[in-house]
Amino acid sequence: MNWKKEFKSWGLILAFFAFLYFTGLLPVIQGGLQSVLLSTGLMRPKIEIPDLTDQKFDYRGRFVGFEGKEINLQDYRGKTVFINLWASWCGPCRAEMPHISELYKSVKDTPNLEFLLIGLDNDINKSRDFLEGKSWAFPTAHASFGLNKSLQSESIPTTLVVNKEGKIVFYQQGMSNFNTEEFRDFLKSL
Repeated sequence: MNWKKEFKSWGLILAFFAFLYFTGLLPVIQGGLQSVLLSTGLMRPKIEIPDLTDQKFDYRGRFVGFEGKEINLQDYRGKTVFINLWASWCGPCRAEMPHISELYKSVKDTPNLEFLLIGLDNDINKSRDFLEGKSWAFPTAHASFGLNKSLQSESIPTTLVVNKEGKIVFYQQGMSNFNTEEFRDFLKSL
């Protein structure tokens, strides 16, 4: 008799997660929970200048803005650039976006500092639909033409900062709450 209760309980749990998965709600809930985790301040970026002294950022590359305008990486040469690679289906990407938006709002008037968040969904419409209706404020584009060598990553989200001299001075795979005083000061100092 006890095994029937156990079987029924596991069946209900599996049915619940199957419902979340097939309705597309799982990444939304997962991203929300991860965003709450980031808000605690437990996961902060480690601001250590990576040893990339011989590696220059590759400015070859084009993207499509969600308004349809083409974005050329060459236009960012001579500026500090915060770049984030994301996808609509990525829970950790969803979790850090509100924090990146707040970071952007607080430093957007810093001279020669640019932000570019690049959607990697196979279909540009998935990225566009995901962003629609969000109150986030940051420049976004889609990797419709692919990624150059400097932007290749094994996981997302991936965030990098390129300084005015074209060197990668920050590189991190995985989510973080970038909206910290330390990270704002780091960006402004470049």
